[in-house]
Amino acid sequence: MNPLNSPLEVGVRALALLSESHPEPLDLAELVLLDYALLHSGEFSGPPSLHPDLPGREGELGMKRAVLEQALLVLVRAGLAEIKAGPDGLAYLATGQGPAFVDVLQSSYAEALRQRAEWVVREYAPGVDVRAGTHAVTGRRAGGPESSGSEARHD
Repeated sequence: MNPLNSPLEVGVRALALLSESHPEPLDLAELVLLDYALLHSGEFSGPPSLHPDLPGREGELGMKRAVLEQALLVLVRAGLAEIKAGPDGLAYLATGQGPAFVDVLQSSYAEALRQRAEWVVREYAPGVDVRAGTHAVTGRRAGGPESSGSEARHD
């Protein structure tokens, strides 16, 4: 198993996002975009990015959805997240155990992850149009000009 971008790694990031948004649920499309913004927060006028700004990183969104679906199933099976059916479809939310699990993670990376998740949920996510945000990320040329992500916001 490759630990990079595995369901386990993506699941920990998704749980950080769900824990920060708790008790508000997030749908799959929101989680895909917010995970990208969490990793590349510097592109969105946020704190320095957790992952390097490599050319072609926009392609991450294409593979992220499938891995994120697997990761969410792992979280649900572990009792750290649950699925909520609503008028707009399925959404995911952390259970009471989710934030506690994230809090016990002890490393400099885990602390940076929690800080980025807080920034993404509190500063970037409110007012973001997920469809426009995804289009803004995928519409960039590899190695082309950086986007602040502001074209996806509706403040």
